[in-house]
Amino acid sequence: MRRGVDLLDRALETSVVGSFSRIGYLTRRRTQRFEPLSSRRLDGQTVAITGATSGLGNWAARRLGALGAHLLLLVRDTARGEAVAVQIRARYGATVDVVEADLSDLASVRRAATAVATLAPRLHALINNAGALLPSYTQTADGIETTVATHLIGPYLLTRLLLPQLEAAPGSRVIVVTSGGMYTQPLDVDHLQMTASTFRGAAAYARAKRAQVTLVAHCARALERRGVSLVAMHPGWAYTPGMAASLPTFHRLTAPILRTVAEGADTMVWLVTADPETLSQGALWLDRRPRPLHRLHRTAASDTEAERLRLMELCDRLSGEPPLVGTGPA
Repeated sequence: MRRGVDLLDRALETSVVGSFSRIGYLTRRRTQRFEPLSSRRLDGQTVAITGATSGLGNWAARRLGALGAHLLLLVRDTARGEAVAVQIRARYGATVDVVEADLSDLASVRRAATAVATLAPRLHALINNAGALLPSYTQTADGIETTVATHLIGPYLLTRLLLPQLEAAPGSRVIVVTSGGMYTQPLDVDHLQMTASTFRGAAAYARAKRAQVTLVAHCARALERRGVSLVAMHPGWAYTPGMAASLPTFHRLTAPILRTVAEGADTMVWLVTADPETLSQGALWLDRRPRPLHRLHRTAASDTEAERLRLMELCDRLSGEPPLVGTGPA
């Protein structure tokens, strides 16, 4: 029976469409008998999540509140964040705090980390979820292309700054929400930041997401030595307002098979509740199982140890942090 389930899962994964669409989620939920998210409580544990005012992050925040977690919503728009917090408090009786955090602004990230440390001396989970596919080239006040700042440098800095709070919580974990689009792009540090003349929103987004996943794999060992699990997950193709606005043609063509936000965010919440020993350090997850980091030979060939070291150097330099000790292979 298990062999048949595994063969079906691999067939779905190979097909891409079958895996990333709601077909994959519904099939796996049934054949792999997903444990209900409600079966594990998070009472007494604090979870910080970025991008909680809409889409996948919003659904995840509500589910985590329902499970009893103390929530820290890290959001750009505090009015919208407080509106979400009011709803979660009223419905689930959860403790919810709102922290202003613009992941593209490193000064804002540092202020947010200070606020989180004050609110939560122990942090069970940090979910780096916030993101955006931008239509045109912009640069942040720190001189970083905004896509790279939002998806890579900001989350990297936030994670580094919150390591003391994560280390203080037994079984803590960092979950990086990425995108299946990263499978299309190689790791190329020299061209990670596009210019105004070369900028293409979808490609910039996918490149940043590729770098995200590589960074997770490269840094996982260093965080494991500190007692912190580090993993990535991608939600498959889920309907969100951001997708509809950023990729209207793709949304129109795939609408009948898009996942709901609940289906896309299921693994995100499950990873918060899972036992630490099941998390597979540095892995990329979809539908509660680790998945390949690469699907194409050209992207796998680009992901060398030398290029990973260059990516680390870039992240340290742009974030202003000292090198993270203990990265790379064990």
